[in-house]
Amino acid sequence: MDIYKLLQLNRKIKSHRIKFFGLYLLHKFNKRYLAVNLDPVMACNLRCKMCYFTDEDYVKTLKGQFNDEDLNLVAKTIFKRALKLQIGCGTEPTLYKNLVNVVELGKKYNVPYISITTNANLLTEEKIEALLKAGLNEFTISLHGVTKESYEGFMKKASYEKFHNAFNAFKKLKESYDFKVRINYTFNKDNFYELSEFFNHFNAKSFDILQIRPIQKIGNTEYNDFDISSLVTDYPSLIQSIRETCVSNNIILMAPNSISTLNSENQSSFIFNYTFCYISPGKFWKEGFNWREDSFNQYSKKIGWSKSLFSNVFKSKTELNSLSNRLNYEIELN
Repeated sequence: MDIYKLLQLNRKIKSHRIKFFGLYLLHKFNKRYLAVNLDPVMACNLRCKMCYFTDEDYVKTLKGQFNDEDLNLVAKTIFKRALKLQIGCGTEPTLYKNLVNVVELGKKYNVPYISITTNANLLTEEKIEALLKAGLNEFTISLHGVTKESYEGFMKKASYEKFHNAFNAFKKLKESYDFKVRINYTFNKDNFYELSEFFNHFNAKSFDILQIRPIQKIGNTEYNDFDISSLVTDYPSLIQSIRETCVSNNIILMAPNSISTLNSENQSSFIFNYTFCYISPGKFWKEGFNWREDSFNQYSKKIGWSKSLFSNVFKSKTELNSLSNRLNYEIELN
């Protein structure tokens, strides 16, 4: 399954009514439509300046990890409805000792696409290969700086050398395994212009997708300058340069066409709340879901989930909650 073609298709279908009717049918016929985002352990090894892990008070509230028994039950409860399993959503999954087992459970329940979001600092070639052998489809790598100075400045406790060691391993293992590497670059006004040097520091054969996304307020973070208005003029030309290099290297680029479009209505995001399923030791999809006792279908029936999906077919866009900062990217498939 090509998850990026699905994302592109979602952008092309402008009618939210068609999308919700499709979700309704998928739900009624027990098909896959959920993007399951799983945090197996509530911890991180870094303290990135643009992340809420720099908020000491908030970090104190993050506790717990799944034991094997609960993890098996999570998989039994939800994985059959997962179109995609994203391991790591707001924390660092490589701190979880049974990470390979999570991937294996995804494959056991035939999840079409399994990805891990990580800062890559704990990945070695051996660990990467173990995850690939278990059936992992994609590594999504967080990046906040192109140069060593910027990278280690924004991603405190991180090692630029360890980060590049992981990418060297990706390049090597791509000769033997079929998998994707996606870089998620979060930019602000202080790390944006170094993107012009991106391909001087990163080998184009070590990754497949480059997502460039603007800083967002996600809590009481150490870095809190969210004003990127000074970049409006220079953004298109720099992105165009990156676009050309991506095309020549067969790399998928995910980036807003302009900074000004970030505040416009996002037609693709209406269904986000209805496909996104977050799971951690303290949360499971909807509040009140007793997942240790109820099945997904049982709880869906209790909350009238099927009726909610169907009723949205007849609602206007103004009645729906459009999350304008979600999926607000042009997905350029070469």
